[in-house]
Amino acid sequence: MKQIAFLSVLAAGAVLLPLVIGENPYVIGILISMLMMAALSSAWNILGGYAGQYSFGHAAYFGAGAYTTMILVTLYNLNPLFCIAVGIVVASIIALITGSIVFRLRGHYFGLASIAVAEVVRLSVLNFNFTGGAQGILLTDVALWNLDLNSKIPFYYGMLLVLVVTLSITAYLRRSKTGYYLQAIREDQDAAASLGINIYFYKNKALLLSAALTSVLGSLYGLYIRFIDTSAVLDLRLSIEIILTAIIGGVGTLWGPVIGALLLVPLAEMLRSNLIGDMLIKAGLVSETSGVGLFLKGSLANAHVLVYGIITVLCILYLPKGILGLFRRKK
Repeated sequence: MKQIAFLSVLAAGAVLLPLVIGENPYVIGILISMLMMAALSSAWNILGGYAGQYSFGHAAYFGAGAYTTMILVTLYNLNPLFCIAVGIVVASIIALITGSIVFRLRGHYFGLASIAVAEVVRLSVLNFNFTGGAQGILLTDVALWNLDLNSKIPFYYGMLLVLVVTLSITAYLRRSKTGYYLQAIREDQDAAASLGINIYFYKNKALLLSAALTSVLGSLYGLYIRFIDTSAVLDLRLSIEIILTAIIGGVGTLWGPVIGALLLVPLAEMLRSNLIGDMLIKAGLVSETSGVGLFLKGSLANAHVLVYGIITVLCILYLPKGILGLFRRKK
């Protein structure tokens, strides 16, 4: 009950936040990215954190939602809510096919198989004509079904709603029979099977739930940016960033993915905009003409994935339970 109350307070604050800061496109855009990554990582956490199945192919479900919605909207001008629902069905079908294949494997073999499935989806999209191939899909109508796509506020609230739903499902799941079964599978699959737990059924159940939530976020993202291609919604880097967010925040916890997103998304934006380098140079800590200064101004903007990797290595070495584990340790 305390977690539900805390979640309600945070949700209320998030709802009122745009009213406080105003419709600043840059700030709202960063907040949307934070909410989306927190929700994506939380959705992955159902499968990877609680069931212990580290899927490296979640971009496939994100892309399934994005492509399904954009295709139906651009070709048939259907209601976006209906398109999102169809995206969930498509992502669920892919998840069922994936589960029937990859859950026969364990450990790093499972991870490699999930990458292979995601690559099959990406290459298939590249070679189908109705998906736009390498050119992608562009949504030109900016006033769709009374939804003003020029405003970022509706997408902020959409991402926030999905995050709240995902966290609520996770909070319920971790205390339910299914949640206990998933955690038993994570700790020891053979022992769980010996106790009569149908490990394949519950793995697939977690995957279906995770894929459905991920596809909704993909659909919203496609409508938000109004242009998608395989590099935007089906790239392996997206799957890796989702996993790193959970690991750094605290995998297998309710708030770990949210904490990871609150840290990594602003950090990535600061790196891309060279804000960190400019701050160090303006503060006089680094000379603009020095080798370090030239690196900060010229190369740091493209180094956010490298920084993610460094932070991940440090977390694995010194904070194996993530940032959230550090606070729990202090308590």
